[in-house]
Amino acid sequence: MAVNGVTGSSTTSASPTARSTIAQNFDTFLSILTTQLRNQNPLDPLDTNQFTQQLVQFTGVEQQLKTNDFLEALLANTQNQGRVDAVSYIGKEVTASGKTGELKEGGAMWTYNAASPVANATVTIKNATGSVVYVEQGSLNAGVGNFLWTGAGSDGNKQPDGVYTIEITGTNVSGNAISISTSSVGVVTAVDFSGAEPVLTVGRNKVALKDVTSVRSTGQVTTPPPATGS
Repeated sequence: MAVNGVTGSSTTSASPTARSTIAQNFDTFLSILTTQLRNQNPLDPLDTNQFTQQLVQFTGVEQQLKTNDFLEALLANTQNQGRVDAVSYIGKEVTASGKTGELKEGGAMWTYNAASPVANATVTIKNATGSVVYVEQGSLNAGVGNFLWTGAGSDGNKQPDGVYTIEITGTNVSGNAISISTSSVGVVTAVDFSGAEPVLTVGRNKVALKDVTSVRSTGQVTTPPPATGS
């Protein structure tokens, strides 16, 4: 379930029960030890070495329980801090590695990173069903850039708002393939904590926190995209 904030949660731990049990057993052990020592036969005294070893073992177990409690508390604090950090992304514009983006309000934007100048680049955009709706060819500079698609298909028809994927391939002047990675850009509206790690909701996309490569305030002025698909 997506939430816009962090709510407190309680976890059930076996350590308090274990501590209570070990404390009761420890008290019982001391009581039995004291009684036996008080009533031992002076001519045949009890072997206290065994009791001493058991006492040391009980002390070790008690210390281990305390260590476990400390580690559990530390883990809980780390998880809570991770949730707070994830919620701080809400309202921020993020760039996340991947090909998926959302067409909304007349535009969908991706970022790309070309390993070297691309003389012949092909941009292919597909809809949610996998059908190609837009193809553009041109050239790209080396490094990071933006590609803004206005939502018009190759046939000139306006495509509906929704989720689309982009693929950019290209070669240099010698015809050798150039590595080009893509990332999506959007504003975080919610955070999903139902899984093992927080997942950001960016438009209609779900973005894992580990896939986020940059974060900036939506009030910041961004560089105009060098390539625009009509």
